Amino acid sequence: MQTSNGIKVFGVLLALGLMTVFGAQAQELPAGAVRLTPGELVWKPLEVPKGAEITALIGSRSKPGPYVVRVKFPPNFTHYPHSHPDNRTYTVISGIWYVGYGDKLDPAKLKALPAGSFHTEPANVNHFVITKEEGAIVQMTGTGPSDTTFVDPAHDPRKR
Repeated sequence: MQTSNGIKVFGVLLALGLMTVFGAQAQELPAGAVRLTPGELVWKPLEVPKGAEITALIGSRSKPGPYVVRVKFPPNFTHYPHSHPDNRTYTVISGIWYVGYGDKLDPAKLKALPAGSFHTEPANVNHFVITKEEGAIVQMTGTGPSDTTFVDPAHDPRKR
């Protein structure tokens, strides 16, 4: 009986020791590593497209090099035809994102991309985006520096 209790005590102490060691290691990240939970993301208003919010995960769209951001598009949002100088990839995290290619916003060209969908935009190709009642959160990757050029400058909030 004493051996059994001794084994139990040893087992508990060993488990606590291992949890402490592994817990401490779990807190340390190698240089350059990023690990974020949704609650740790910091959302900021975007100038373009106005009304959307962005959180940077790695890198910066305004500096040379790769970047990863998430963009929160509000419900009933329209991002008029525009292009970017960099190739981009998108993954829809939540909601439904509607995307079409062309110089004019044409609802017939929109494709509904629900959560889990993947989308690419080649550099300098005009496209447009809308959301409906649920909005969408989209993860975007590219190589900076990047920018947005509207087909119709009247749609550019920076020029108003």
